[in-house]
Amino acid sequence: MDQNKLFVAGLPWAINNDTLRDLFSQYGEITEAVVIMDRETQRSKGFGFVTFKNAEDAKKALDMNDKEVDGRTLVVNVARPREERSNSFRRDR
Repeated sequence: MDQNKLFVAGLPWAINNDTLRDLFSQYGEITEAVVIMDRETQRSKGFGFVTFKNAEDAKKALDMNDKEVDGRTLVVNVARPREERSNSFRRDR
């Protein structure tokens, strides 16, 4: 499991990749910050991922858990691997 990558939920709807990076940059060097967008509406889904250069900085950034940003409370955890999805529902069928 990658201890450098954090899952961040409860993001303000207006946040983008750059502002997410800025929000967490106080904790260390970030290699990637991504807000997950809805494919159809191109609007934020309210969560994203922040990857730090090293695990120590990521651990410090866990302090952002339960912090309020623009009226929303953040949930910050170490990211877990994505679980396999069932192919029982597919749009292309």
